[in-house]
Order: sequence, then structure tokens, then C-alpha cells
Amino acid sequence: MNFAFTEEQEQLREFVRQFMDSYSPEAKVRELMETESGYDPETWSLMADQLGLQSLIVPEEYGGQGFGYVELIVVLEEMGRSLLCAPFFSTVVLAANTLIHSGDEDAKAELLPGIAAGETIATLAFTEESGRWGSDGITMVATPNGDGWSLSGTKMYVLDGHTASLVIVAACTDQGISLFRVAGDTDGLTRTALATMDTTRKQARLDFDGVSATLIGEDGGGWTVLERVLDLAAVALAAEQVGGAQQCLDTAVQYAKDRVQFGRPIGSFQAIKHKCADMLLEVESAKSAAYYAGWCAAELNDELPSVASLAKAYCSEAYFHTTAENIQIHGGIGFTWEHSAHLYFKRAKSSELLFGDPTYHRELLAQRIGI
Repeated sequence: MNFAFTEEQEQLREFVRQFMDSYSPEAKVRELMETESGYDPETWSLMADQLGLQSLIVPEEYGGQGFGYVELIVVLEEMGRSLLCAPFFSTVVLAANTLIHSGDEDAKAELLPGIAAGETIATLAFTEESGRWGSDGITMVATPNGDGWSLSGTKMYVLDGHTASLVIVAACTDQGISLFRVAGDTDGLTRTALATMDTTRKQARLDFDGVSATLIGEDGGGWTVLERVLDLAAVALAAEQVGGAQQCLDTAVQYAKDRVQFGRPIGSFQAIKHKCADMLLEVESAKSAAYYAGWCAAELNDELPSVASLAKAYCSEAYFHTTAENIQIHGGIGFTWEHSAHLYFKRAKSSELLFGDPTYHRELLAQRIGI
């Protein structure tokens, strides 16, 4: 079986990289990370109009391009490489995937075209103040209210929750965990941007006080959908981490060639050689894990749950270690705010914890393979 990318997928990578180099350089990232919204609406529109990135995995019958998950990880790898500041992950990976796998044809027909066109910014709100990523962390209660439902409670660490025009919420009914849709400007919904270590990816606290909501899919069938979506999100995040790790490796190697100490490039010193070699090994191994997980996600095969946890655990540690070594190789300049190294370091740390840290996913992997 050939796991190499096709010529079309490599062309997609090149187009996305050129776009990111033009619209997400370091200066733009630093500018956007200081804003409350955390993204540039013009760039967001260009992503939809010129490249159709928001419509990539949306089925054609709902206005999308109908590509698979392999194409998505190619795109996310390039976004991770440039630390793109945009609500792409929350909208496409979380919200669109949830709708696609919800089995609710009416919701898909109504909501997916807006996401595909870049008109709707959406997100998924399921984590609460406990910080747990499993089903036991969802305690918000949804109560019947006439023809609809009413939500009360708090959701935490919601990606782009303060700017999303559509929020998909996980809450408990008498039948179990269910999914609901809420407009971002609905009465009773209070959205507060959170102060985070990684300001390139915005998070928010959402407080629900009798908020009117509409059920998505089956009452009580939410966790089955969420479990798959979280596996797909872990794979997507692993691909993003690979892109960031590769950029840190490239930056470190180039600096080791350019920086001269004692009359010779520091890359000629054995200690630096070893660091770069270890980074290369970790990055290439992370790529193998992420790419295989991407293939499993595209096929939706039985291996996906275990491979998703494996990829998330390994890529998280590889990315974090690579960013730390990048700082070490740069020496004093690597510790300064002016250098990009700390931006990747913070993204690596936040991504390591997002959807569960490596310890959580190793435990999950052990459960899933029956150890």
C-alpha cells in the first residue's frame, strides 16, 4: 500500500504554503494575537474564496468540495507551520465534523453551506470547569422547553467561542448526552474571552442562562458522535503539531549553520549536532504517526480510535521537545520576546493539553486495545 501523497495533494500543500507565507507571516501573527477576535476577517474570506479551505471536507451536496481527511491534514500541517491565527480548527475540524457525523440531514443542509462559504464561524462547546475531556466531564443539563430545549450551565476552554456565530453544545438530557445548536447572539448566552498562555489560539468561557437551543441528531446520541469527532480532532491537531515541529527544526538547523562561534558554525559542534539529529528523528517519527492517523481518519476504519490517541500522544511530546530544543540552540536570542521561538513553544504547550495530554491518551490507548 502506498502512503505517499499524490501530486494533487502536494500541489495543495504548495498553494496553502504560498498563501500562508503571504497572509500569515510572523508580523501578522503577532498583530492578530494581540486582538480580542484573534483573526483577520479579510484573510478568512480569502481562505474561502481563493482556496476553498473551509469547504474542503464538507460534502459536495452541502456546498463543499468533498475531499477526504488526508487533504485536511496537508492543510493543517501548513497552518501549524505558520501559526495561522484564524478560527479554522474550531469551525472546520470541530463544528463541521460534528455536523457531518451527526446524522441530522436537516441540520447539515441548513448549517454546512454557511461554513463551506466562509460565512459562518462555528465551534464546539463540550468541556466544562472540571477540565475533563471524557463523557464524565459533561454535566450541563438540557431541559425541554416547548418545541425546543433550554440550556443552563457553563462551558470552558471553547475555541473561538467568543466570536463564533454558531455554537454546538453538548449537554445531558434524560436520554443521555445530546448535541444542541445555539446562535452566538442568543439571549441568555454570555461569552467571555479567556486569558491564555498561547494567544495565537483564542479560547472563551460560555455561560448559559436558560438559553434556547435546537437538538442536533438523536436525543441521547451525542456522545457517539462526539467520541468520533474528538478522535478526528486529535488526528487534525497531530498534523498541525507536525507542521510546527518541522518549522522549528528548519529554523534551528539554519541558525546552527549561520551562527559562528570560536571561528566556526555552531552546527559543527557535537552537542548541537546531536540536538538537531534528535529533533529530526522526532519530527520524522511524528510525521509517520500523523500521516497514518490521517489515512485511518479518511477511511474511518476500526484502527482510528487507537491510532488517534497514539498520534496525539507522540506528536504532542515531539512538538514540545522540538520547540524547547529550538530555544536552546538559539541560545540567548531564543529566550527573547522578539524571536519567534517562544510563539511555537507556547502553541506546543497548549496543543499538548488540548483534547487531553499524552498521559491521558496513553491511558485511553491502553483501554482501547484492551491492555
